[in-house]
Amino acid sequence: MGEGINGDACLAAAPYDHWVLLGPAGGSPRPSARYKHAAQVVQDKLYVVGGSRNGRSLSDVQVFDFRTFTWSALNPTRDSNQLNLENNATGGSFPALAGHSLVKWKNDLVVVAGNTRSLSSSNKVSVWLIDVETNSWSAVDTYGKVPTARGGQSVSLLGSRLLMFGGEDNKRRLLNDLHILDLETMMWEEVKTEKGGPAPRYDHSAAVYADQYLLIFGGSSHSTCFSDLYLLDLQTLEWSQPDTQGAHIAPRSGHAGTMIDENWYIVGGGDNASGSTDTIVMNASKFVWSVVTSVSSRDPLACEGLTLCSTTVDGEKFLIAFGGYNGKYSNEIFVLKLKARNLVQPRLLQSPAAAAAAASVTAAYAVITATDEKTRDIVATDDFDIKKAQPASSSKKFVAEIDLVNGEKDKLESRLAEVRDENSKLKDKLDLANLSYGELAKELESVQNQLAAEGSRCQKLESQIAAARKRLESAGSLENELEVLRQQISQVEQTMASTQRQKSGGVWKWVAGSAEVDKQLGNRK
Repeated sequence: MGEGINGDACLAAAPYDHWVLLGPAGGSPRPSARYKHAAQVVQDKLYVVGGSRNGRSLSDVQVFDFRTFTWSALNPTRDSNQLNLENNATGGSFPALAGHSLVKWKNDLVVVAGNTRSLSSSNKVSVWLIDVETNSWSAVDTYGKVPTARGGQSVSLLGSRLLMFGGEDNKRRLLNDLHILDLETMMWEEVKTEKGGPAPRYDHSAAVYADQYLLIFGGSSHSTCFSDLYLLDLQTLEWSQPDTQGAHIAPRSGHAGTMIDENWYIVGGGDNASGSTDTIVMNASKFVWSVVTSVSSRDPLACEGLTLCSTTVDGEKFLIAFGGYNGKYSNEIFVLKLKARNLVQPRLLQSPAAAAAAASVTAAYAVITATDEKTRDIVATDDFDIKKAQPASSSKKFVAEIDLVNGEKDKLESRLAEVRDENSKLKDKLDLANLSYGELAKELESVQNQLAAEGSRCQKLESQIAAARKRLESAGSLENELEVLRQQISQVEQTMASTQRQKSGGVWKWVAGSAEVDKQLGNRK
């Protein structure tokens, strides 16, 4: 990582493709360190909304001005004209949120979903608007099929529509559903896609490419992290997994990403064991991964729950990272000045079966084209020779050759039709295989989760059995002690009975003796 830049310097001094710490101007207060917040750049200002720290969700809105290099708190007031009665319990303060999403649309920052500890929060996704010009916020009523509440989802902007994928609901159930919110009408729509999409996950990243494709990368379940890449064609609603090339990409979750032109930059994240140290980029037109730069494992950027934005200053493009957690919460801003990368024309994205069919058609077309050219050459030569010599036998010979070539062309066209039909069948089989693979993958994950749960249950049972054995061992010694006590009690009872008989016999003898004395005295009288 390069040396830091403070308020006395300018961003132009930053080196290319290296992260540098951006220090605020002297005396500027810093916001609270946090992670799982949301951020966007609007008019040379970085807006940071909410987040989490020490298990507590935050409700503040912090602003960093790149012109003055200073932090300030926004403190928006509630717009009384756009109240959502369901969310009035928050009063005039913006709700405390973590794991939410933030996008810029018109003059507003749109806050979507996230975890909130408010007692009045519903089990449906909430949407808030922050107007940075009027410094006000409002909770918005949405309509249609409103999705279930969640956190750790991805939200991407396409025109006036928000595409929300996946996340984790309030009952910790993982999701892989896709919903679209029309910001003009505030109407939700659930999108049913073809099978074979990503497994349920949260803390992944998403981006829209070429206004037609939704990319999903990484994330995690409750037991593992992912490094897979999925592509959804928003016209056909078909999922695919493009074959990627270039650098090996490790699984990661809790990372952040941003799309600039055709390059998708991703920073941070981790695999539950360590933070990801590399900043990576994928060329979305070629599906080629490469590493932009790397940091040390103890660096604040090797963390989870950070945000990544982009901005342009004096014609230079910059990545802006803020916050995160890697054993310590961060409130630092890091910037990376991007080196210009070559732009290429987007390639047609298609399934493997379609690609194979296209290759076969192209080859057959090339053969037919060559045949047509050969035919034209023969015809041209024929016309030239006929005009030159006009021999009847030569003309007939050339006509026969032309008929022969045309026959070959008909055969090739027939073969081309057969190839197309065969490719269509192969595509159907491949789609069926992809469907089966997706179902098997989901079933495998479910079985793995069940095995993990059964393993935990077995451990508990083993500990209970061990405790029971100890109790049984102690019970054996207790039985021996009880037997000794029984014998002692029996001896005591026998002793008491003998003593009682002895006492009882003495009394009767005394009574009998007294009676005899009285009798003798009576006789004397």
